[in-house]
Amino acid sequence: MSEADRFPDPARGTPLLAPFAKGGCMHHTDRILRAIGLLAAIVLCVACSNKPDPATLVMIIESSPTNLDPRVGLDAQSERIDDLLFDDLFTRDEHLNVRPGLVERWETPDPRTYVFHLRSDVWFHDERPLTSRDVKWTFDSLLQGKILSTKTAAYRFVDSIDAPDASTVIFHLKEPDAPLLWSLSDGAIGIVPYGSGNEISQHPIGSGPFRFVSAEQDKNVIIERNDNYWGQKPRLQRVRFDVVPDMTTRALELRKGSADIAFNALTGDMVVTLEQEPGLTIENSTGTRVAYIGFNLRDPLLKDLRIRQALAKAIDRRPIIHYLLRDFARPASNLLPPQSWAYADVPSYDFDPSGARQLLDTAGYPEINGIRLHLTMKTSTEESTRLLAAVLQQQLRNVGIALDIRTFESATFFSDVTRGLFQFYSLTWGGGTEDPDIFEYVYHSSRFTPKGANRGFYSNPRVDALIDRARRESDQSIRKQLYADLQRILANDVPSINLWYLDNVMVHSKRVQNLTLNPSGNYDFLKTASLSNQP
Repeated sequence: MSEADRFPDPARGTPLLAPFAKGGCMHHTDRILRAIGLLAAIVLCVACSNKPDPATLVMIIESSPTNLDPRVGLDAQSERIDDLLFDDLFTRDEHLNVRPGLVERWETPDPRTYVFHLRSDVWFHDERPLTSRDVKWTFDSLLQGKILSTKTAAYRFVDSIDAPDASTVIFHLKEPDAPLLWSLSDGAIGIVPYGSGNEISQHPIGSGPFRFVSAEQDKNVIIERNDNYWGQKPRLQRVRFDVVPDMTTRALELRKGSADIAFNALTGDMVVTLEQEPGLTIENSTGTRVAYIGFNLRDPLLKDLRIRQALAKAIDRRPIIHYLLRDFARPASNLLPPQSWAYADVPSYDFDPSGARQLLDTAGYPEINGIRLHLTMKTSTEESTRLLAAVLQQQLRNVGIALDIRTFESATFFSDVTRGLFQFYSLTWGGGTEDPDIFEYVYHSSRFTPKGANRGFYSNPRVDALIDRARRESDQSIRKQLYADLQRILANDVPSINLWYLDNVMVHSKRVQNLTLNPSGNYDFLKTASLSNQP
């Protein structure tokens, strides 16, 4: 797709210009994009109704959390809601630096020993005090296999944990592990009560600012303020997360006033449409979430580097960001966001369809009747994901790649991705990309799924060696150089394509106040939010 191509503008009525159909599949994208324009117009015509409960903030989410046990849940909704129910040993500030949480202070008498001193004023929601025994149990339950979770691998260098008294926890490591504190901080893993087993996924008991009330699959999750919270108490009495899979329905709920917040849950077109509504406000800020395309490198086609490089050259990010995402994003050539201390400015594959065709010729895939090869992309039913897939289909067709799109319900799609059952797919990484330890989780050969998130089975001994060395290195300047070398290798190998960093975009009713967005895109804003009509 050239720079002159256009997406329809439902707010201004701009027609679709210079069709995507150079490859002859115009009708797929045109039908979807025209539907979005029509649905956006419907939003403007729906009358307000359903006054909200003055004491309950209603937030729309796209899907139900898969597991509210903070030791297990990996999907975005599980981790973000867990972060409201559970406390971590450490937290992170707006500059992504680790700060005290449940741990007030700590010492490292040697590179393999961490002594943590806990707060003494923390209580679980069932009124049990949180002590070192609970911390030890949280991690021992993973390390000893009592709870099965892919998060266990993040703590594989932990040899043993001691709890000499109620407020002291000592982590003994098998070898130095520089990312340990990050792996114990904000959203990584919350502390559960001693003895907690699998039952906590259904009835989570934490010590966080909110307490769990109820959850109904595919309907809602309800939490309420923890009045005994040790830190700053929330102003909200209650939050109800309503599960609304359809993007247009989410917009209608906001327009009617039956919902208060949709966060990173609407297409750019719909945000622009709702911006005109007098009862709604738009907030947006720079984010660290990165959208990417993941490849299965065991696939006979995609294991060829030339094909992956051709795909990278065939994708034109600029018109997608401008017309589909409405400039609520920035191009990404790296998994790490620029805010990270380890970020390196590495070469990227600019839009070059001629270069893509040359690579495909070299790889032995000449064009025959306009087609060189066929690929299959798995996607979810989420509207923005399906739109992206449709546009990618047109862009790849322009270089002779016929893309078959297979759409699945969100839980099925995510399950297939985590099991490596795909040819390629697109997803978004959340706050986990803010620390370079993400490279170990995603690209180390020891972290093939289900042991980690190396779902594409990428393996490069040089990458493994750089990751291992950086993990053991305490000097941050040396670590930074090691990670820079690593990022250059990944940029050449293209085990995945980093597309763009997404802004955090919130649409909310004007009765919601005191909202502060942070780069990670989590739900921390609910800790400070208030309702103007709250009793």
